[in-house]
Amino acid sequence: MISVAELQRARASDAILLSSKQGNEHQNGAVQKQIRSILVVDTRALDRECLAQTLVTAGDGIEVQTCASINEWRTQKGSRTNFSAILLHTGSRRVTDPSVAEEIEKLVREFKPAPVLVLGDSDDIMQVLRALEIGARGYVPSSVGIQVCLEAIDLALAGGVFVPASSLVGMRHRLETGVTASPPLGGMFTERQAEVVEALRRGKANKIIAYELKLRESTVKVHIRNIMKKLKATNRTEVACKVNDLFPVEPRYHETAMYA
Repeated sequence: MISVAELQRARASDAILLSSKQGNEHQNGAVQKQIRSILVVDTRALDRECLAQTLVTAGDGIEVQTCASINEWRTQKGSRTNFSAILLHTGSRRVTDPSVAEEIEKLVREFKPAPVLVLGDSDDIMQVLRALEIGARGYVPSSVGIQVCLEAIDLALAGGVFVPASSLVGMRHRLETGVTASPPLGGMFTERQAEVVEALRRGKANKIIAYELKLRESTVKVHIRNIMKKLKATNRTEVACKVNDLFPVEPRYHETAMYA
């Protein structure tokens, strides 16, 4: 079996691949384990390389190739076509954006029957449903860990469709409360991010936010980082101030607001 150290040393241009020697070994007539070949598509070089390294290290029998776009992949010499699955990392871009939707559709057509999974910062149910509608076989929010990502890949390879639990919880909340699916806070944030924003401008600590929203504290921190990035803020206080300027709150919020 190939070791973690060997996996980390296995580099070929922009790809991370198992060595052919390791892949062809058979001991005592044992059946060779099927290798899952993954293509990671992400315009951000550092992000896609880090994700590729993590998938290879954490996964069992995985090889990864990366590219910035489908056009770049088409021009790569010697690029393979028989991938097991495709991972498109959209980052903060929304699937409801026509250009992102078109990119997903191209990948689905190009690599069919290999399943295409979308990775993104949002866990909004409308983004998930749109991705599935145009052919994706799963949507993985960046707030989950690498093991969940690997499980999503395996589920898609088995013919299933991966939908994040946080998105389903958000949909249930809407149904139970009768809240319409209008864009939260002017559409700037996802539904979950909007909930975190409201908690931040009330001065609540991460542990309290996690408890009230039934999230892990690490997930809350991810949401806060994404919120700060969108607002170009450097700390929690600046987030609260900018949000209050953009979206004035009702008087009852001012009575309890405390900023750390």
